[in-house]
Amino acid sequence: MTLRPTRPAAPGRGPRPSPPGRFGPADLRLALAAPRPAAGLTSEFRLVDGLRTHTRRSADPGGGAPAVVLVHGLALSHRYLTPLAVALSPTHPVYAPDLPGFGLTEHPGTAYDVPRHAAHLAAWLDAYHLGRVCLVGHSFGAEVAAALAARRPGLVRALVLAGPTGDPAARARRGQLGRWLVDALREARLQAPILLRDVWAARPWRVLPALSHSVRNAVEADLVRVAAPTLVLTGSRDPIAPVRWRDQAARLVADGRTATVPGAAHNVATTAPLQVADAIRTLLAPALRR
Repeated sequence: MTLRPTRPAAPGRGPRPSPPGRFGPADLRLALAAPRPAAGLTSEFRLVDGLRTHTRRSADPGGGAPAVVLVHGLALSHRYLTPLAVALSPTHPVYAPDLPGFGLTEHPGTAYDVPRHAAHLAAWLDAYHLGRVCLVGHSFGAEVAAALAARRPGLVRALVLAGPTGDPAARARRGQLGRWLVDALREARLQAPILLRDVWAARPWRVLPALSHSVRNAVEADLVRVAAPTLVLTGSRDPIAPVRWRDQAARLVADGRTATVPGAAHNVATTAPLQVADAIRTLLAPALRR
């Protein structure tokens, strides 16, 4: 499936094109707003599994739609997923927790590996009592989301893996770093302040161990155990999760499908939030009828 780049129509007009890859000053200010309220998003802190855990969340729009939980990538936080949270908030309650050691969440003593992040996320879901959620993992967050869906299927109504890492063809720190450098040349430049702030908050010397955990994680073993309807979504210009790996990942899942956002690079949830939000709603539509 190829997602069309559209944005909401102005009154009396049809949809207008909104090319992926855009990220403007207003988006940057919104992404850096936490813990202050902004655009209907607020911050809260809860003690989860012994760690003071930060969550950026929207209000519940009503209507009984399932909650959507956004899981960020390596060394980052909820901040770069803010555009997607805002895009989804008119129809779904949205939650974007910061994983242990990242964003505004407390630092644990050591860098967590994928199973431990998944266990913390499961404890977070248990604390929030959200029922079965749509779990959206981006990049390294996709590995965490897949691990949780495999281990705690009762918590997950649907799964979205956006630009998932774990490609066996680049399962080494050097291979991943090389792909990230290529992607940096394709991303909207105004995302850089978010990356720098998040890496500094995580502390650079903690990022490398986390990267090592990622490249050692055999995500395939989790994907074959996922029972939830799953969408594997990438940007057409994503060098970190290329089409071959995206398709392979989708085939490993019992109920997997794929989607592409033309023109977007790896941070597709940031620079093409409307298209990604529409794809999530489409995935959830059959589940809402059950």
